[in-house]
Amino acid sequence: MRRREFITLLGGGAAAWPLAVRAQQGERMRRVAVLSSAGSIDTSDPETQTNVTAFGQALEQLGWISGRNLRIDHRVGGNNVERIRKLAEELVALAPDVILTAGATSVGPLLQATRSTPVVFVNVADPVGAGYAESLARPGRNATGFMSFEYNLSGKWVELLKQVAPNVSRAGILRDAKITSGIGQFAVIQSVAPSVGIDVSPIGLGDSGEIEGGIAAFARFGNGGLIATASAATVFHRDLIIRLAARHKLPAVYSRRVYVTSGGLISYGSDILDRFRRAAGYVDRILKGEKPAEMPVQVPTRYEMVINLKTAKALDLAIPPSVLARADDVIE
Repeated sequence: MRRREFITLLGGGAAAWPLAVRAQQGERMRRVAVLSSAGSIDTSDPETQTNVTAFGQALEQLGWISGRNLRIDHRVGGNNVERIRKLAEELVALAPDVILTAGATSVGPLLQATRSTPVVFVNVADPVGAGYAESLARPGRNATGFMSFEYNLSGKWVELLKQVAPNVSRAGILRDAKITSGIGQFAVIQSVAPSVGIDVSPIGLGDSGEIEGGIAAFARFGNGGLIATASAATVFHRDLIIRLAARHKLPAVYSRRVYVTSGGLISYGSDILDRFRRAAGYVDRILKGEKPAEMPVQVPTRYEMVINLKTAKALDLAIPPSVLARADDVIE
């Protein structure tokens, strides 16, 4: 290569290189906060990690790369109301561009802490009834997101319990009466239960002592089963609930896959990972300028049934072929 050509090539490369560096260095860093209401307070809960990882991967596919143009701050409330309130205030003080929150118990504190920072929620059963949105089609405030299910799903749990355990005539309903969705789920279960020959009894989801005492008292009489309704408290106490169901030989229906992979009998509910991935799309749109007040709340589009045959065997239950045929996943 001639000396003049070499100098020209070097000069052209040197001119282009600073432009590329400046473009990368000048890219605006955006900030997304994540507040999970359930799980271990050190973010080590496996399901919490899986969900947030799926959210981050979906953001990467949309061009938001952690450490390059995005920073994610994650906190977990551990089903502690006071802790969740403090974490909501802490995250709002960081001035994030968007806050993703998982669980109904964290949406309220966030909306009390800010009326301007955009909030995207997942795993909320009744955002309108809880006052988080004016309507599903047009939320009208600074929050929008993805519902965990519609209340009529709760009736499916009762029917499913009867199908997998025909001898069950009593159901203990683990529910959080302090939240709107806890009341709504129980109301639907009460309305459906008589049609399948089941009497229902509420069991409070307070501390572990209340849950253990409630299930033990319910189990003193025969032909019983459990339905663990959807709430942050149920997620937080899931290992205890699964252990107690096994101890008292109670067939139980759950709302999420994680209960069954942890040893529970059967679950039927929406695909939680799908909601976190779709939430990344909403965060992307907000980062690009859209307003949550004008973005409709989305209802679930994917539901899944998961069955644990090992647990069924321990309970001396033969899962009907018709139920097995509908299952999306069967754990041997």
